[in-house]
Formats: sequence, structure tokens, C-alpha cells
Amino acid sequence: MPGQNSEEYLPREKRRAVLIVNPLKVDVARLRSAVADEEQAGRWCPSVWLETSADDPGRDVARAALEHAPTVVIVVGGDGTVRAVTEVLHSSGTPVAVVPTGTGNLLARNLSLMGSIEASVHAAFTGSAHAIDVGVARLTHPDGRVGTHMFLVMTGVGLDARMANDTNSNLKKRIGWLAYTEPISRSVLGNEQFEMRYRVGDAAERTVLAHTVIVGNCGTLPAGILLLPDAEPDDGLLDVILLRPKGFWQWLRVAARLGIGGMLHHTEGGRVVLRAAPDLRAMQYVRDRTFTARFDEAQHIQLDGDSFGLVSAVSISLLPGALLVQRP
Repeated sequence: MPGQNSEEYLPREKRRAVLIVNPLKVDVARLRSAVADEEQAGRWCPSVWLETSADDPGRDVARAALEHAPTVVIVVGGDGTVRAVTEVLHSSGTPVAVVPTGTGNLLARNLSLMGSIEASVHAAFTGSAHAIDVGVARLTHPDGRVGTHMFLVMTGVGLDARMANDTNSNLKKRIGWLAYTEPISRSVLGNEQFEMRYRVGDAAERTVLAHTVIVGNCGTLPAGILLLPDAEPDDGLLDVILLRPKGFWQWLRVAARLGIGGMLHHTEGGRVVLRAAPDLRAMQYVRDRTFTARFDEAQHIQLDGDSFGLVSAVSISLLPGALLVQRP
């Protein structure tokens, strides 16, 4: 049950962790040392170690992990690795712990799980499991193919997806999220918009010209930018933002609102100020349990920072409380 410590399930000598490791993004020797310390301190069985690869970002090794009946699955990697593992482990009842080693680590940031390797491993072995929602995106591609994928943080169309598709991967490895600066600047200056017919929940379908649409289960971006101020990963709701600024000056107003909002949201007084602030026509927020959209011209889409190519339609929903995440 969520909120219970793993020690309450099994005798100590029968508890076992399975690690799913992206070996390209972590100091493996340091990780092994931290795991050995926790095994010894808690009298756990020796952990099982599995690695992701270019051919398997996490799904196949997640299936292999379940064969060991783990007390906890520790995912060592970025948002993409966590997302791939979640596609297998959601609704399994097996808690997932995160050792964040990626570029953005947005899930870890939103769940306050950022820390050193040692601190993250300690939380994995000693924390308690809390249920969070899992997003489900049904993607229709221009050639008629339909695929269903999970996400934990955000999925986006427009600038958000072009960032994931166009950003140089080598540059991301060297300078992290700052690598997105160039595609953001290019997109803002071009202010390319697309026509979208969308429906939120049971409301009537609407048509809009938008620059970006983001559907989130969590609300915070890198650098503390609060994009979706009401988003909570366990509230059973999707938070949607439509960005449709008309020109450079409206982009500045959007940037200012997002920057200031991130600072004000940390205090109750600041949240009162935010709620009283007038709405910007360039930023529209809606919340519900489902979101669907159709595009006359196919658009790029991303899920948790990974590009999933072009889509002509998308249907997004939630599996409430479907994933148990180990937290301190």
C-alpha cells in the first residue's frame, strides 16, 4: 500500500532490489559502492543488475526485472529511461525508485528526488512507496499507424516537441538543458503556429491557432520554471496549456509570467498574487481527465523529452495512481 515502508512487507533477508541502469549516464563504480553499503546496512539480498542499451531503452529489462520478484526496482537514468520502464511496471504493484542521471530529470525534480547518487540510493532502499498518476498517449501517425505510450511528466506539440526533435544530442550531453536555447530562439523568432481542433474532457470541440500545446502530469521545467502551476502528479487530472503569442512582445510577457510565477509559487502569499493576476490571452490553461487533438498538418510530438515523430491526432488520458514511486 502507498505510504508503507518496504521493510513491512518481507523479512530483511528476503528483500532484493533490481537495478535498471543506463550505463552511459552514471559513474557505475560509485553506484555499486552506494548499493553495497545499503545492502549491508539493511541486510538485503545482493541486488540484480540490468543495463539498458540502444536497442532496449528499458522495456525488455523491466520485464526481466519483474521475473526476480523485486522489493523495489531502481531506475538509474533520465526521464526517457524512467518512462520506458514505466510502460512495463505501471500497475504491477512494484515500487520504482529513481536515481536521476539524465539531462532534465524532470520527474525527479517534480517529486523532489534530486540529490547525490548516495542520497538517491539510500532513499531507494529505505523510503516508502507513494502512488502517482501515469499519462497515456494514443498517437495516430500520418501513415495511419497508431501507437500507445506512457508518460510521467509532460507531452507536447509545437515548440516543445521541436526542441526534443531538433536539439543536438551531443550538445545536450555537454551543457544539459541549455542546449535548447538555440531551437527556442529560432522558434520564437519565427513564431510558427499550427491549426488544431481539440477537445478537453466532454466539452465541445474547438479550433485554435497555437504555437505550442503541452499536456502535463507535472508542472515544473528545468531552471525552476513553473509551466503548469496547478499540476500535481497524484491528482487524477491532466493540466493543459495552450501558448499562442502573437509576436516578440507577447513572447516576452509569457516569459516574464513564467519566470515570476516560478518564484511566487513557493509561498502562500505569492500564490495569492498569482491567482489575482490577470490572464494572458497568449496563455490558456484548462484541466480535465482527457485531451484529444487533430491536426490538418502533421506535427511533431514529444513524451517526457523524447521525440515520437509526426502525428495527425493524439488522445491523452490518465491511469490514476498507477505507479508506485519510492520517496524518502
